[in-house]
Amino acid sequence: MYVVTRIILECKSCYRAYCTMVIMNKDYVNTIKELSGSNVYIKDKKKVNEIINELVQAGINKLQIVLDFDKTVTKQHVNGVKQYSSFGIFEKCPSLPASYLAAVTHLNEKYMPIEFNPGIPRAEKQKHMEDWWRLSEETLIGLTVSQLEIEEVVKNIQPPLRDGCSEFFNNATKENVPILIFSAGLGQTVMSVLKYHGILSENVKVVANFLKYDENGVIQGFRDNIIINVFNKNESVLSGTEYYQTIKDRTNAIVAGDSLGDASMFDCVANKQSILKIGFLYDHMEENLSAYMDTFDIVLADDQTMNVPHAIFKCIT
Repeated sequence: MYVVTRIILECKSCYRAYCTMVIMNKDYVNTIKELSGSNVYIKDKKKVNEIINELVQAGINKLQIVLDFDKTVTKQHVNGVKQYSSFGIFEKCPSLPASYLAAVTHLNEKYMPIEFNPGIPRAEKQKHMEDWWRLSEETLIGLTVSQLEIEEVVKNIQPPLRDGCSEFFNNATKENVPILIFSAGLGQTVMSVLKYHGILSENVKVVANFLKYDENGVIQGFRDNIIINVFNKNESVLSGTEYYQTIKDRTNAIVAGDSLGDASMFDCVANKQSILKIGFLYDHMEENLSAYMDTFDIVLADDQTMNVPHAIFKCIT
């Protein structure tokens, strides 16, 4: 009787181990149809498959979503026409003086080629980005552009979100999954765009460069003396905040962005476990594809949808 019972228990144990192995080895990379497109680049399919399996097994309560805003939540282009960034939308405010617009144009012409030059080392590039954002802040000081004016410009421009983005956000909201929008852009514009499209829900947190106003509505620079650029975005800026307490146990993440620096947005989380990094590439694709594939787990070339992140999210739910 003892021998028979032992055999049965061992068989059950083997069966559980077998089931676990089957679950672990589910081939998501080849079964998620959104990953089969010719514009989808995956350097290490085995690694990606392992990460997705880990996200699925851990479940929705361990997940958070971390997204860049400009050209990630919003489209990179529409029929070849590049879309405005959050700062670009701000620059359409009619009350802005010509001197401000001229200063911004000069800074963009100087620093934008540096940001997208794959031959410049990251450390050197980061120093240039810090200079760019600091000088940009200085150009804002003394202006009187209001939140209401920014919202009116957003209504006029109607900046397009990626196809399927609203559905992605709405499903995350239904599942109570936190969405962190981590942007080096202008916070007031980011909030206005999310509000305009009806996806600024309680589970959505925006960390960006928010304008600081005095009692007379004059811009004093950015809030909290923190300037977020494309290479210093990480969750360490949330440490100690109320929001950080709500996400500290959510150790898994889907991270998506269009800049190489966006891949590190979740790296400073203390107890991070499984992270799937998705990169949207459009500008300078031939020069940058290799670097993007080395940095992101999945690279989507000229994909103006949120289909891939959403499809993976639905597997977890």
